[in-house]
Amino acid sequence: MRNFHTILKSFQRISKKGLVIGGGVCLIAYVYPKLKRQNQIAVVSAAPMDTDKKYAWSPLPTREDMLKSLETEHYDVLVIGGGATGTGVALDATSRGLKTAMVEKYDFSCGTSSRSTKLIHGGVRYLQKAVFNLDLEQYRMVKEALTERANLIEIAPHLAYPFPIMLPIYKYWQIPYFWAGIKMYDFVAGKQKLKSSYYLSKKKALEKFPMLKKEALKGALVYYDGQHDDARMNIAIAISTARMGGSVANYIEVLELHKSKDENGKEVVSGARVKDRITDREFNIKAKCIINATGPYTDHIRLMGNKEDKKICQPSQGVHIVLPDYYSPEDMGLLDPSTSDGRVIFFLPWQKVTLAGTTDVACEVTDKPSPSENEIQFILSEVRNYLHQDVDVRRGDVLSAWCGIRPLVMDPNKSDTQSIARNHIIEISENNLITIAGGKWTTYRHMAEETVDKAVDVCNLKTTSGCRTKGLMLDGAHGWSPTLFIRLVQDFGLENEVAKHLASTYGDKAFKVAKLATLTGKRWPVSGKRLHEEFPYLEAEVRYAVREYACRAVDVLARRTRLAFCNVHAAEEALPRIIEIMTEELKWSKARQHAEMEHAKQFLRREMGLDLGAGTSSVPINFTKDEINTYVKRFKSLDYENKGFITVNDLRRYFKKIGERVTEDQLHDILNEVDLNKNAQVDIGEFLQLMYCAKVCEELEKLCKEEGGLQRHRELSFTLMSALKSGNVSNSRFAKAVLKSSELERIPVERSGGGV
Repeated sequence: MRNFHTILKSFQRISKKGLVIGGGVCLIAYVYPKLKRQNQIAVVSAAPMDTDKKYAWSPLPTREDMLKSLETEHYDVLVIGGGATGTGVALDATSRGLKTAMVEKYDFSCGTSSRSTKLIHGGVRYLQKAVFNLDLEQYRMVKEALTERANLIEIAPHLAYPFPIMLPIYKYWQIPYFWAGIKMYDFVAGKQKLKSSYYLSKKKALEKFPMLKKEALKGALVYYDGQHDDARMNIAIAISTARMGGSVANYIEVLELHKSKDENGKEVVSGARVKDRITDREFNIKAKCIINATGPYTDHIRLMGNKEDKKICQPSQGVHIVLPDYYSPEDMGLLDPSTSDGRVIFFLPWQKVTLAGTTDVACEVTDKPSPSENEIQFILSEVRNYLHQDVDVRRGDVLSAWCGIRPLVMDPNKSDTQSIARNHIIEISENNLITIAGGKWTTYRHMAEETVDKAVDVCNLKTTSGCRTKGLMLDGAHGWSPTLFIRLVQDFGLENEVAKHLASTYGDKAFKVAKLATLTGKRWPVSGKRLHEEFPYLEAEVRYAVREYACRAVDVLARRTRLAFCNVHAAEEALPRIIEIMTEELKWSKARQHAEMEHAKQFLRREMGLDLGAGTSSVPINFTKDEINTYVKRFKSLDYENKGFITVNDLRRYFKKIGERVTEDQLHDILNEVDLNKNAQVDIGEFLQLMYCAKVCEELEKLCKEEGGLQRHRELSFTLMSALKSGNVSNSRFAKAVLKSSELERIPVERSGGGV
């Protein structure tokens, strides 16, 4: 930063060009059109433009600096795993004065920790079991989680906040039953209670949640838990560790564990051989203590330490889907406590979309967990049970879908090794490898505290203090206030929505991001070019993400922003610009840019549900000869140049011919709905399958209005379900337009915001 006298001289040089006194954006907006070049505008503000210097622990080291330290230093603690648990352990150890390193195979929070239900909760269900089963362990687990819930909201108020969740009631006897349970939840929280729960009459419940099914509704209960941005929270913990002096590095894979003899001749783990997945360079890290905090990969690291150990992890996958924002109110979630198969489904507004989930199915550990169509359909089916009949819950409205692996573990410290641990477990192996496994997001801090306590004891580590993480503010929290976004609007000329997003994501570090924002060239907003017009993410966030150790395009798509989680199509559209900006920052070659594009697209297709609705399985077609001839003629009438397929240009001509106004974006969406092979064209086979599905729909509608025909109804329903499962869109705008081309009626939108 230049000193004050240098800045004054700069002002003197440009005084004849333009000087704005005051940091407010009104004057900036006034002079900007007149002084288009950035070096012709000087801004003097009485208030400090940035609170970073006042609160930061230390400057953030670069990734290269971190790697040098990892290779040369001898650490007290090496933490393997960069999820919520691993970063929590690293922060706890660093804050106690221990020389700490943490490595993550991919990006921070790339696994389970970024794919949660986004809730910070104590566990209403666990409390129910504790009461009915007189289970003291369950009760203590709930009590601990409620305490940690309050702490997390206190130490990261920009990222976590109290959130109301509605429990609809459809039987009178459930009112006192659920009321007693929710009030017990408040009671157990004690002074850590966020807000008091309350009862709503049917009328009030529908005012709060108008999409709710009103038939047989008796009332509702509302209780409070916490909600947060899980990936950003995870990154904030990692950044806090780095600012306090810890060495944290992503894309560092542990290849093997090193062992040596201690002073008593006992063989103990003493380091690791690792590989930088960005450069493929291998090196060693030395440490007195190694902590395994790898979630689903718990057994993989345990077996590195001792190949004879029995596996303790039983992974289970949970799928979430994202729907448009109009599926839920802006400030009220919904809990379905008893689904058709006994699971619990949450239905929550989050990041201006609606989140629904989760499932619970046993699975294998994989680097790339994928959602399945069956799980998506299950969630949609359960959602339909609770929403008003006017809300047509459609497969085409699914904007994104993802799968997270929950690392359920069996407690190796108990004789009954077949039982799943209800809480987290800490295992000390014969060679002093410490494993922390199980638990949940809410209790990550307490898990870390217990783990470091154990490490200090087992490995005889010397600390400068006890645990300090309770109440320790995370990166961005120190100077944050609920009105901070106003400063961003006034000082930088950002849009209100963008300013709120930056403040609630980066806290007091939002000023750093805003300083990277480019001028828009408009009267308003003055600065802040968006990555995608539908979302408040800025191009400046990509540049800031690189400073926070983003190494690949997916790091920005999925974790530094949440674009891939909110809308996979929007993420795909923003991808080229993200790669452009990262290329400027990281000096990528053409080959690297191509590799990043392919890697990110594969991620969106496989892990975010981009291609799930686009299966190519054929559906048996039962047309008569005359019907086939009719539809072939219709196909040829659309294929203007006899190419053998229909393109977006053909659709443009067709809709213009029938007098239907359709935007370019809508044209591409319509084609995408029926383009089963995803090659930007519809061939005769796809066309006939689509027409058959549409015909089946019409026959079903007629049978529903007629008496009899039950067997035929069942046959057609089975055919239609087969079509839906294989990805065919039976109710698409394209099909309706072709079947009713003689009627100039408005074509209904079957996908909101570009569903998958």
